Amino acid sequence: MKLKTFIVAVAIAAVLPVSALADPATSADKANGARACSALKASMGATFVSTYATFGKCVSQWTLAEHQNRHEAEAACKAEQADAGFAAAHGGKTFAQFYGTGPQGANALSRCVKAKAAASSSKEVKATVSAAKQCKAERALNAAVFKSKYGTGEAKANAFGKCVSKLAQAQQ
Repeated sequence: MKLKTFIVAVAIAAVLPVSALADPATSADKANGARACSALKASMGATFVSTYATFGKCVSQWTLAEHQNRHEAEAACKAEQADAGFAAAHGGKTFAQFYGTGPQGANALSRCVKAKAAASSSKEVKATVSAAKQCKAERALNAAVFKSKYGTGEAKANAFGKCVSKLAQAQQ
């Protein structure tokens, strides 16, 4: 009986998606995703629709990226905060003095996270804009070859978006 219960428990644990256990994206992640999409739409022009189809799809994709950026920034900042040699590498300033405000260095961790996440987001937006320009140039050379190289499915209508995604990831 115990073995049967154990097997059922293992099966249920295997079926549960890992993402359900992780924390959901915050409203700040969504707002940052929307800001990134607005910047991309302004920078990319007509190629924005070729890449994302709709503004909402862009926001969904970038909300996930912003969520991941925030988690990576939190981990990096907590590691810096725990680093005993932080002051030596930062002009003699402690973590609180370097990132925080006021005499107590208030809100140093949140300011660190915000700065690191913003820097990461900025790099990703620039990489995406650069990739879109490269894909546009490649598509202009030979559209049929471009579609067969990057597109999936019968119509290969998603070729531009796949190209941008692949090149942007390679640049990061």
